[in-house]
Amino acid sequence: MEPKIIKDFLEPKQFEDIKQMFYLPTFPWYLNKVLNENEERQFTHSFYLRQKRNSDFFPFLRPFLKKLNMFILVKAKANLLLKTPTIVEHGFHKDFDLKHIPLLTAVYYINTNNGYTKLKNGTNITSVANTMVVFDTQQLHTGSTCTDEDHRIVLNFNYIEGVKDVP
Repeated sequence: MEPKIIKDFLEPKQFEDIKQMFYLPTFPWYLNKVLNENEERQFTHSFYLRQKRNSDFFPFLRPFLKKLNMFILVKAKANLLLKTPTIVEHGFHKDFDLKHIPLLTAVYYINTNNGYTKLKNGTNITSVANTMVVFDTQQLHTGSTCTDEDHRIVLNFNYIEGVKDVP
């Protein structure tokens, strides 16, 4: 599956509501490692984890669940990476290694910056606010920090898509 890039994914009002949520003084961010094999840190917020809602902010995700035609949501989380002096990539990985399940990964960009998502096949998706990229979870990918804004925020979903056409 080739990655699908969708610009202006949400309606402007929906996008502003989602974006503002992340800047609320009461929005809980938690410090975690970026990947298990390194010492880089990022702030995360898990909306959905281990087959259950993990956040009071979960209702804000409803537009994504519908628009991505999610049949089964496996995981939903936000990542906030702080500005670094040079771009730092985090290492190629798969969010899940489930070869026989048609799992998709969707990355949604909250703010525009010079950070990116890179796929092992060479595709490089720049962080542009209100843009969504969807690809097969089996595809190796990496994210990066940014150097031109104070931070980079992305939403990350792992899910199984619903049935589109039934004969």
